[in-house]
Amino acid sequence: MSGLPVEAIQALSDEYPKPVDVHFQYGTAGFRTLGALLDSVLFRVGILAGLRSKKLDGKVIGVMVTASHNPEPDNGVKLVDPRGEMLESSWEAHATTLANAPDTPAFLSALESLVKATKIDLSKPARVVYARDTRPSGGALVFALENGFKAIGVEARNAGVTTTPILHYLVKAMNTKGTKDEYGDDSEEGYMQKLSGAFKKLVAGKAPITPLLIDCANGVGALAGAVLAEHLGETLPIILENGATTTPGALNDQCGADFVKTQQKLPPSLLSILKPGQRACSLDGDADRLIYFYLDERSQFHMLDGDKIAALVAAFIVALVKAAGLEGKINVGVVQTAYANGASTKYLVERLPVKCVPTGVKHLHHAAEHYDVGVYFEANGHGTVLFSPETQGKLASYQPLTPAQSTALGHLKNLVQLINQTVGDALSDMLLVEVVLAHKSYSAEEWDSLYSDKPNRLVKVVVRDRNIFKTEDAERRLVSPPGLQAKIEELVRRYNGGRSFVRPSGTEDVVRVYAEATVKAQADELAFRVAGLVYDETGGDPVKRPKEFL
Repeated sequence: MSGLPVEAIQALSDEYPKPVDVHFQYGTAGFRTLGALLDSVLFRVGILAGLRSKKLDGKVIGVMVTASHNPEPDNGVKLVDPRGEMLESSWEAHATTLANAPDTPAFLSALESLVKATKIDLSKPARVVYARDTRPSGGALVFALENGFKAIGVEARNAGVTTTPILHYLVKAMNTKGTKDEYGDDSEEGYMQKLSGAFKKLVAGKAPITPLLIDCANGVGALAGAVLAEHLGETLPIILENGATTTPGALNDQCGADFVKTQQKLPPSLLSILKPGQRACSLDGDADRLIYFYLDERSQFHMLDGDKIAALVAAFIVALVKAAGLEGKINVGVVQTAYANGASTKYLVERLPVKCVPTGVKHLHHAAEHYDVGVYFEANGHGTVLFSPETQGKLASYQPLTPAQSTALGHLKNLVQLINQTVGDALSDMLLVEVVLAHKSYSAEEWDSLYSDKPNRLVKVVVRDRNIFKTEDAERRLVSPPGLQAKIEELVRRYNGGRSFVRPSGTEDVVRVYAEATVKAQADELAFRVAGLVYDETGGDPVKRPKEFL
């Protein structure tokens, strides 16, 4: 062998046999499935994280145990690279190979191949920081992960139970500690101080902010939200709801960002609490997604999703760049996916460059890096703003000519501190939204009125094999199965303002159908008719065809 501690790995690996007849796939969200199936994966990921760190000269790698917005029985794990970004895509295949090795000898052989193929110097140190969300299965999975660390001699730091974005923050903070690019103090307290400090500077002198209600999805965001509320004090009064982190079955159940986005309604637990006109928002289970909402004076529900956040934030940053005298020196752009509402795209295109990319954070993040300031938000509420290193240098060295330019420049510098640029972060994004609303003196209703969403509908179709569905043009067109795209286009032409696309899920055997039209009933009808085409294409039994597709 190539210097791997074979005996240590073998002894511990035998305690974590891979489940038979289960195939694991490392995707955008890492590995994700039923928590009860993941012991072997967590053990192997512990070793993989150590090898990734050795490959990168002992830089700190992050490991997060979470299944985000998924139901409570699910769990998952993902790796975080040194700058706080997602695992380099070429290593996703290595992760998948290791996870699927059928037994210990095959696993050792796969490790040997990985070390050889990627030229890992095993004498290098291995450093990892790891954390988990509040899921009941998390403790046992972390124990398996720690045994993986032990097997290969990782210097590991346990960040405990915390949000996914805080873990990403810690990775970057640990890797930049003591350098000129120091990101912040490498602790949860450092994260809280950085965000709350920048927020207080940004809203100084503005009218007092009215209380914000936060639906914490009965997840880890409730714990972090409580700490953040203490740091913010009266600067931003916070009301935390759905904070039952230890109640079995409560996580993401009838609450949270994914519930609000997909159901387009209030979590039932807030029905008697939220007052008309009051601002509210929902986090998801690991606090990396954010959806705002409010009730109008007739108690009608209105959702402010990732598209609405992108429009609000991007326009604000463009205005600040102009006010600072940096127009033409700093370009601001927005990145969206096909799920972005057509009305949001129209609103943004009239104000700044907009690019559409395939679904998935890694596509959005990489595209956003091509702008001086890149704003990206998925409609589901996951997103952030990236300030390039060059842009941050410009902000630091720029000499404003007037007091107004100086003020705008100060705001831009504080936004760099406020925004978690490593990953979408619900708490950071929430503070960003509150800053813009305070500066614009907008109510939730006034924010909502920037543009009116086109009525839309998202439908899931369970299929036998999602892999037969292939797309192009940032997932807006199907190229396989052959002929299906033409049928979809023929249907779309029958609806005023119609738009629809079909894409396979990256995490489960379903195909997602999105549709828009100028009238809600027609958006629903178009979505179900396209879903019917998808259902028929997969050879479904007509007798079992869901009635809503007819």
